[in-house]
Amino acid sequence: DARRSCDLLGIPLHRVSFAAEYRERVFADFLAGQRAGRTPNPDVLCNREIKFGVCLDYARRLGAAAFATGHYARAARGDDGPRLLKALDRDKDQSYFLHAIEREALAAARFPLGELTKPQVRALAREAGLPVHDKPDSTGICFIGERPFRDFLAGWLRPEPGPIETPDGRVLGQHRGVAFYTLGQRGGLEIGGRAGFDEQPWYVAAKDAARNALVVVQGHDHPLLQSRGLLTAPAHWLLETPSAPFDCQVKVRYRQHDQAARVEPLADGRVRVRFDAPQRAVTPGQACVFYAGERCLGGAVIDVTFATTDATTAGVAA
Repeated sequence: DARRSCDLLGIPLHRVSFAAEYRERVFADFLAGQRAGRTPNPDVLCNREIKFGVCLDYARRLGAAAFATGHYARAARGDDGPRLLKALDRDKDQSYFLHAIEREALAAARFPLGELTKPQVRALAREAGLPVHDKPDSTGICFIGERPFRDFLAGWLRPEPGPIETPDGRVLGQHRGVAFYTLGQRGGLEIGGRAGFDEQPWYVAAKDAARNALVVVQGHDHPLLQSRGLLTAPAHWLLETPSAPFDCQVKVRYRQHDQAARVEPLADGRVRVRFDAPQRAVTPGQACVFYAGERCLGGAVIDVTFATTDATTAGVAA
């Protein structure tokens, strides 16, 4: 597809493999997180380490002055330097996945799709005669694609069966390994109906990697699926590092609507977040991304979640 498009446009195509760098900088981290019972987001690392890392460096060695990608996002210049903004098409916005790139890389970035909707992009491609104008949308994790995630993971991680338990320790069944499940998951538990319980579906509420136990609860909005706040790993900021608490909007997963929160930067670079309203299935290993309106301020990997209403005390204890 790339060759045919470049031939049509009359521009050179450079093909280079970053597979080794991807395995070292992205995939190894992904597997380590899964083994630890977390749910890492490799697309965030891929943007930082590969696309806006080694690939941008390679383009500059070829003489590139700017770096254009097909991400649905916008870059702008402000008084405080380059800014990352949401795409105008909110349904396609990918700023969540770009929050970890370096500001210097953001300054070189061009996002020509950021002002367009997907139908507009397809129409322009059709008018230009590009052979990919009607190519299906790509979905799924970048290196997995459309394959079932559990089947893919089984090729890299050994099954380590353990108990599926209720919060009070009653064993309901056996799981394949905590790495194969994520918080809030409903399907694939294979525990069905159980005597003494109602007919509500079961959801994964916690992964106890130390005991190799999966904790499940009934009901989509069970209290153990709700979090009042979280504590992150050291954050990456797309502005001067803030030192005082501030109010903003956050996303703890892609496609989530903005959620109001109080963000408190800590002295060690971590961030404590207190949601205005409880959030469901907040997952360690995923990204918490900070926004002020349409501007992405940065983000961090979720390390610890807490369900108590006293988020400040819980965050310190965690």
